Amino acid sequence: MRRFLEIPAEDLTRQYQQVKYEIWAAMETVLPTGKYTLGPTLRAFEGEFAAYCGVRYCLGIANGTEALHLALAALDIGPGDEVITVANTYVATAFAVSYVGATPVFVDIDPVTYTIDPSKVEEKITDRTRAIIPVHHYGHPADMDPILEIARQYGLTVIEDAAQSHGALYKGRKTGSLADMGCFSFYPSKNLGCYGDGGGITLNDPELYDKLQVLRYMGQHVKHIHEIIGFQQRLDPLQAAILRVKLRHLETWNEDRRRWAALYNELLADLPVVLPMEKEFAKHVYYMYTIRCQERDALRDWLTARGIETQIIYPIPVPLQKAYQHLGYKEEDIPIAAQYAKELLCLPMFPELREEEVRAVAEAVREFFASRS
Repeated sequence: MRRFLEIPAEDLTRQYQQVKYEIWAAMETVLPTGKYTLGPTLRAFEGEFAAYCGVRYCLGIANGTEALHLALAALDIGPGDEVITVANTYVATAFAVSYVGATPVFVDIDPVTYTIDPSKVEEKITDRTRAIIPVHHYGHPADMDPILEIARQYGLTVIEDAAQSHGALYKGRKTGSLADMGCFSFYPSKNLGCYGDGGGITLNDPELYDKLQVLRYMGQHVKHIHEIIGFQQRLDPLQAAILRVKLRHLETWNEDRRRWAALYNELLADLPVVLPMEKEFAKHVYYMYTIRCQERDALRDWLTARGIETQIIYPIPVPLQKAYQHLGYKEEDIPIAAQYAKELLCLPMFPELREEEVRAVAEAVREFFASRS
């Protein structure tokens, strides 16, 4: 009987084995101090990540969802307001809009990059629109210049959802530095991930930065003097210490992802699947390596039977989820996102993949199509 490699879609343990001694040493700088909330380690990470992204400020937040939530709250967006975003994002993007009482308005996707289609944004603007949240999906930046121009014309704020794009470039600039604010997730599987939940907001505006600091920690500048209703949404110093270590490796890990993506592209080029593209304005960091296949479910079953784990990111567009059925969206409102959700398949992708594993995945995909002929 033929034996197959067990190939995970992602494997965080391999990365941990590479950096565990650095991680232990970093945690040892925090644990003896007794400073387990806020403090110098968090400030150090915030400064380093801000410098990495090319902005003045970074604020560590408890998770990526809350980064988006607090960014919207800092703009005083609330009931009666609308926020435009993309239909194929993770639901947290829309939930953050709902948390402040506003209404998410969904736009279909660009057929090549799977990010928001700028040509479809303007038609969604009403007198209630306050902001646009483009999502840098799978590690590929959205086309920001036309979005920023539309926002300028209508007086709107732009918040980047950069949860999947740590280190990605748009016209030579890092995501998180392109708009009014950038919101990151440091969920463990992200290109830059901690060992638990974490998030961050990057920005240049000192007044917004001050307001976000107050919102992040119970509405106070001075402890026990509560100026506004705030939240408990701080990134803790242990996670910040871990992220400081991993940030030093991020560029190398992103290049590893790009190397595996290039090999997949080479090995799958002649097969009847649509491969991910990298536009001329972008540097893709391949949070996911996402193909499209009309026989997606059958291909996934084939790979699973051969020990290859895959993911579907995401199977149902957000406006078609039950949570948003009250908004009345139908597939014909977002035809590309709806169709692609039935075809998308994320192959194993993480920096510590091995060449033999990438080749085994590609060979299994090839064998699937050979079995259909």
